[in-house]
Amino acid sequence: MNFKIIFNVLGGLLRLLGILMIIPLAVAFYYREPLYPFFVAVAVSVLTGTIFSFSYKSDEEWKQKEGFAIVALGWLAVAVFGAIPFFLDGISLINALFESMSGFTTTGATIFVDIESHSKSILFWRSMTQWLGGMGIIMLFIAILPKLGVAGRQLFRAEVPGPTEDKLKPRIRETAKILWMVYVVISVIEVVVLLVAGLSLYDAVTHTFATMACGGFSPYSNSIAAFNSPMIEGIITLFMFVAGANFALHYRMLYVDKKSLINDNEFKFYTLIIIFATVLLAILLWSNMGESVFGSLRYAVFQVVSITTTTGFATTDFNLWSDSARMVLITVMFVGGSAGSTAGGIKAVRVLLLLKYARKELFKSIHPKAVKSVKFNNKSVPDEVLQSIVAFVVIYLLIFLVSSVMLAVLGMDIISSATASIATLGNIGPAFNQVGPMENYDIVPLLGKLVLIANMWIGRLEVFTVIVMLTPEFWKK
Repeated sequence: MNFKIIFNVLGGLLRLLGILMIIPLAVAFYYREPLYPFFVAVAVSVLTGTIFSFSYKSDEEWKQKEGFAIVALGWLAVAVFGAIPFFLDGISLINALFESMSGFTTTGATIFVDIESHSKSILFWRSMTQWLGGMGIIMLFIAILPKLGVAGRQLFRAEVPGPTEDKLKPRIRETAKILWMVYVVISVIEVVVLLVAGLSLYDAVTHTFATMACGGFSPYSNSIAAFNSPMIEGIITLFMFVAGANFALHYRMLYVDKKSLINDNEFKFYTLIIIFATVLLAILLWSNMGESVFGSLRYAVFQVVSITTTTGFATTDFNLWSDSARMVLITVMFVGGSAGSTAGGIKAVRVLLLLKYARKELFKSIHPKAVKSVKFNNKSVPDEVLQSIVAFVVIYLLIFLVSSVMLAVLGMDIISSATASIATLGNIGPAFNQVGPMENYDIVPLLGKLVLIANMWIGRLEVFTVIVMLTPEFWKK
């Protein structure tokens, strides 16, 4: 393991973070709010980054190990330094780290008890952390740093560890630029649409940050319910759905093939899950909860899209719904959005391929001599990819079970423990019971918060990037 390379790159990443924190500093200046939380954060981040970069210079070739370490430690470092404004705003150290990690990993779980009591600049930074983490701050680093070459490919593979590598251009830096370009363009479109719908510029920007990142942070305790507007809900639902789909497909649809999105197996499966869950939930709300037909559809479509895409916005306290209605939401928590999107969770493509793999094994049990392959988008999926998906799901569920038990041992009830575990591991945010959509995570014991911080970190990097660092083989020469 070459630590010079790791610290050198982390230095560049921290300098980038410090520069980006000038934006909320400007927001604080505009609203005449205290500047020192961001001024100190900018100075500390840039200074630390500069020291790292110049103290650990290295021209040696990168290996895959360094790529994993840089991405895993890079996200951790960004969360730590991104917590400085929260800490200087009067939030305890662990709570500040929790909020920062929740932001950058686009989880949306909050420890803020009274959100509106915080300054506009702090809440702006809170939403901005999600937007930066949505497409990936490492991905942004790759896009703007010249001449990364093979090193950039190692970082790309470590930060985007989906079942297949979806390159748009031969050069990884060009792919990263394109993905960020698409992300920025759609974000600007949402801001404009929300402005036309009647939101202030501040509300439009902060909610766009959270929507496009599938994050869910809102400057209001009641989340999207604060607006009580079917039009605003409809706009945000549409953009959550877009953000939960593969951004590479958005690019291909615009510039290569207009049918690339609707012809994609994962997108069709992702859409089918949302439609089926919405219809089922609407029926349950109408029959069991006494909602009108319009009200049932309104709440069902928003919450299903919000939870499936792991955004975590809420238009009602779904914690008060019937057990059958809540079970629909718990089920889609495990699925998540599409690979290559800003959504979390297991990802629709893995669920789809796992189902296809299970079907193949059932077929082979009846016809042992038959040769049958699993196909995705009319291409055969290699066995090693299917095996990696099985391994991913097994480890994912194991982490979910362990963290659930740990939270239960710390005194949380079983529903709160289990749903808080999957809500943080899947980067969803709101859960049920003690940590419902209109509640917060401040009630979680201190050790429990550390468990959930680890969950968010592991979940955002899709398990392997972090877990591989815990193996003895990783640290061997």
